[in-house]
Amino acid sequence: MVTHSKVEAILEELEQADTLDGLQSAIVMLRDLYHVDHMIYHWVDSAGDHYGCGTYPIEWAQHYTEQNYQRVDPVVIGCYQRFHPVDWKRLDWSSKAARAFLVDAMNFGVGNQGFSVPIRGPNGQFALFTVNHTCSDEEWSALTNEHRRDLILIGHYFNQKALEFETDRAPEQAQSLSPREVDAMTLLAIGYSRAQVANTLSISEHTLRVYIESARFKLGALNTTHAVARAISRGLIVV
Repeated sequence: MVTHSKVEAILEELEQADTLDGLQSAIVMLRDLYHVDHMIYHWVDSAGDHYGCGTYPIEWAQHYTEQNYQRVDPVVIGCYQRFHPVDWKRLDWSSKAARAFLVDAMNFGVGNQGFSVPIRGPNGQFALFTVNHTCSDEEWSALTNEHRRDLILIGHYFNQKALEFETDRAPEQAQSLSPREVDAMTLLAIGYSRAQVANTLSISEHTLRVYIESARFKLGALNTTHAVARAISRGLIVV
């Protein structure tokens, strides 16, 4: 069973990583925790250099490069055109080249199901975080629906850590919370329910949820409680 405490423990180890081996260790642990065949993180830095970690067979990674498959890979092409996570079934696999690519990939042990998160960083950096598995559409839909938010956050955790490996990069300013996000997180921190927070701020619970989710992503938190704890520890809210 995947619990937030187990995920947090692995992400805390990831935050302490100072080598690519640390990223590789974290992604293997997360792959095993979610009981999927593969997890992959691949990024291109501002100088055009490629880096990555993941659990695809090394033979497939080498074959992919040799065949220059990034030119026809629907995942790379589709995600570069998107800003939101996407299930592979929603991508365009209609061309002969794309179908041949998929058959080749599956022969190397790549699963028939995939979920990819496109991530864009400073100075033209582009990254993909992918979860890959072999199962039925029904099983895959259940898995991604249950863990979608966590997988998106995990992808951004890897991206944040990966950016630290870029040389000569000016440090990024930490994202600050908006005044409304500060208000919402402060009231939650002192024990208000969501309904009480919405009433106090004279907003709907739907609007409140938008503020909370925005703050959660900025803080890289797995849930609201985690977001409140991080906001307090970073001095963004005072209670």
